Amino acid sequence: MTMSDRIITGAASEIDALPRPELRRAIRTLVAPGEPGIDKLIHERTRLAIMSSLAAVESLSFADLKTLLQASDGNLSVHARKLEHADYVDATKYFDGRTPKTRFRLTPGGREALASYLDHMERIIVAARAHTAPTPDRSDSTGRGA
Repeated sequence: MTMSDRIITGAASEIDALPRPELRRAIRTLVAPGEPGIDKLIHERTRLAIMSSLAAVESLSFADLKTLLQASDGNLSVHARKLEHADYVDATKYFDGRTPKTRFRLTPGGREALASYLDHMERIIVAARAHTAPTPDRSDSTGRGA
């Protein structure tokens, strides 16, 4: 089992061995049940892309979101439906002539959930960067960077 496997599964001894308490706290919130932490519904790549895209605009059509994310109809439908069931996304279905259309927008709860998710990720990044030593400049014999 690798260090990352242990962190993801919550192996306490590996987390306790981390050098900084703020990093340990940030990592624990990823894996500790009952503690506020990563919203796993948003954390999945396609759903995070949907939420982030919708945060930048008032709404997007299914076709525009599909093109933007380069997702298949089925993949986008499944992930959008999960976000809709969580009340993070609102889907409005209508007809343009005889063609069915769908428009998505973030709900107020979805905006709040995304903001909370981003705040949590930022705390983890800040904690991780606080103890990461800068990498030395790796130059070749010409003096230019690698």
